[in-house]
Amino acid sequence: MLFNSYEFLLIFLPAAWFAYAAAGRSSQHVAIGVLLVFSLVFYAWWSSTFLLLLLASIAFNFLVGRALSSERRALSRRLILVAGLAANLLLLGYFKYADFFVRNVSALIGSDHQSLGIVLPMGISFYTFTQIAFLVDAYRREAREYRPLHYGLFVTYFPHLIAGPILHHKEMMPQFARDRALSAITPEHLSLGFAFLSIGLFKKLVIADSLAGWVTPVFDTALAPSFTEAWIGSLAYTFQLYFDFSGYSDMAIGISLLFGIWLPINFDSPYKSCSIAEFWRRWHMTLSRFLRDYLYIPLGGGRKGGVARSRNLLTTMLLGGLWHGAGWTFVAWGALHGALLVINHLWRDVSARFAVDFSNGRVFAGASWMATFVCVVVGWVIFRAPDLDAAGAILKGMAGLNGAALPARLTEKLGWLPAGWVFAAAPSFPYPDIVQVLMKLAMVSLAVFLLPNSQQILLHKDATRGGRITAEGSLFLGLPTALRALLTSAVALTAIAHISEISPFLYFQF
Repeated sequence: MLFNSYEFLLIFLPAAWFAYAAAGRSSQHVAIGVLLVFSLVFYAWWSSTFLLLLLASIAFNFLVGRALSSERRALSRRLILVAGLAANLLLLGYFKYADFFVRNVSALIGSDHQSLGIVLPMGISFYTFTQIAFLVDAYRREAREYRPLHYGLFVTYFPHLIAGPILHHKEMMPQFARDRALSAITPEHLSLGFAFLSIGLFKKLVIADSLAGWVTPVFDTALAPSFTEAWIGSLAYTFQLYFDFSGYSDMAIGISLLFGIWLPINFDSPYKSCSIAEFWRRWHMTLSRFLRDYLYIPLGGGRKGGVARSRNLLTTMLLGGLWHGAGWTFVAWGALHGALLVINHLWRDVSARFAVDFSNGRVFAGASWMATFVCVVVGWVIFRAPDLDAAGAILKGMAGLNGAALPARLTEKLGWLPAGWVFAAAPSFPYPDIVQVLMKLAMVSLAVFLLPNSQQILLHKDATRGGRITAEGSLFLGLPTALRALLTSAVALTAIAHISEISPFLYFQF
């Protein structure tokens, strides 16, 4: 079941909300149980078979977490933690990487065996990482809430179950433990919830899905795309992925707010970043937090000097790339970002050593932003391409090595072009209405680079509280109720009008 489907928006979500509200009138415990049941139904809608796997994973990790919280000797607790982490990683490894391993071993030894035919359970990467974080927190004695219903909802909570955000135990359990479920469902939460949901739907249905048709001709069919084709396809995917995944995250926040529960912000205008380190503080923020807290820092972080820091950054990003998918393109994407982070930190060290500060220069800031964005786009080409050969062909096209063909209709109008010049006519050009394509990309670019993001529109960043994002002081909530309802309805109806063929979210495959 998808957030952008009629059955979810018109049947499942209203049924879950009214059932939760009715149960919350009598008991928070019952309300949590009702929300857990609906979350399980949401997952079972896709596959009842893999629902059993999810339940087994929850039961196992809950029991391991309870064991880690008990008063045992340090060695016993460490062994329990290692066993728990190993079980989770083996489960994820089997479903996500066994086929990848078999294919590569077969190619290495010359066998014709290609695949085990393993079906990847939806959301397994997200709920596995969520529970790994819980086990580590339990080992550190930072997780102190062990009620089975609450833990089950923490893992299966349907707004985040399939594609995140990746949650921390301490973020959710206090919200589940309120005295009364309805005490958190305020008019402000409902208003913000519908607004986030509407904006997320708009991002997905109106923007991301409209760009999808410009991505496939380059990534899945073009053998040697021209300069124009390659850049249109790569930029279209860059913006499609952003609006698709940030749209999902907005919808998750909005749906959760309807139940009076806050989920963490997952995006903060990452394409406005002026360094690759800043990009990772803004892109998929809960994954970045997980990789930092549960991988990079335990590996030693930057505490043991520049060489160790570089090694830890590369290891973290390689594993982060592999988490996204079982393929050499994901490994290469992770390696690229690891190398860029190493370069970023080396540049920072050299600048600090020689007391060079470019941060206040507009030209340098602009150049830093452009360099960062181009590196991100190059990374997305590798990330999206079906294989490394296809990625290489597209990158060659972006560099102009395959020519810079324009459609014949346009080159006929540009009669001043020298004969045989690089802008040769291309009868098979996949974008016949080049003006419309360029105008759409320009409009999307302006929206990404100049307009405020969802939380900047709907929430407030309180500088007096460490930059904490809160509903207090929100300009949106300061508008008259009727105007808020009108604006939200207009965005929602525009988005819903674009529901035709239901398209899954891009991050569902991870």
